Amino acid sequence: MRVALIGYGEVGRILAEDLRARDVNVAAYDLKLDGATAQPLREHARSCGITLAGSHEAAVKGAALVVSAVTASQTVAVAQACAPGLTRGSFLLDFNSASPGAKTRAADIVNATGARYVEGAVMTSVPPYRIKVPLLLGGPDAKALLPLLDGLGFAAKVASDKLGVASATKMCRSVMIKGLEAMLIESFTTARHYGVEDAVLASLQETFPGIDWERQGAYLFQRAIEHGRRRSEEVREVAVTVREAGLEPWSASGTAERQAWMADLADAGAFGHRSEPGFARSENWRTEADRILTHLQRCEARR
Repeated sequence: MRVALIGYGEVGRILAEDLRARDVNVAAYDLKLDGATAQPLREHARSCGITLAGSHEAAVKGAALVVSAVTASQTVAVAQACAPGLTRGSFLLDFNSASPGAKTRAADIVNATGARYVEGAVMTSVPPYRIKVPLLLGGPDAKALLPLLDGLGFAAKVASDKLGVASATKMCRSVMIKGLEAMLIESFTTARHYGVEDAVLASLQETFPGIDWERQGAYLFQRAIEHGRRRSEEVREVAVTVREAGLEPWSASGTAERQAWMADLADAGAFGHRSEPGFARSENWRTEADRILTHLQRCEARR
């Protein structure tokens, strides 16, 4: 059986490694394969035995399963790009963190080709779980896809045969999870500026004794530094989901801005250059908060 991965970022590479470990024939395509950062991706593919295609259409041609794992804003565009190459009766599993409306538009495109669209909602961070990450499936063809995913090593379960239920579950969760990242960065960095971080952490520990705030701080700072751009796009889709429900997405919109802000700082070199081995690897959130404050002071001095 042939599996095609559209998107060869962190998630795509993890899935590629685990599928190859089961001797699955894997092809992949990513827009970055045509850019300046292509070499590491090509080296990874070569080491794992992944066939890199030259286009979306070439990657999905003849694949029984296509997994779309790109940035949220590209969900519908990828469905359109893949459509000409999809095999009738094949599955397209949409891993992207997009709104129910975006998933419905993507499904219409895929299903019109005779292929079968299934939405997938990844319910926690992929790296610790790898291919076994908890995955909710949705849509009329979700039950038909489940045995195939089980055989490939995924940890999936059907949320609903109605399209949009799985993605809505993920989006509502992300209001909290991605919002916590944004709030923690804002709170901890401000506390560091005023020198009250120990008192703040002690108070949080008393109120939420089940959370290791030191460890959580380090983890959430790193996730936002490394993946803020992707997260900001996801939370913009979260905001769309909230708006589709009739609410003004004040919290989600603010979270998206903070995540994008962190990505901008990373791109500007506030945390070190991305090519350096130590980029975004501190085990102490205070190190990253100090870098943010130093960067802001330099920006203020240049005004």
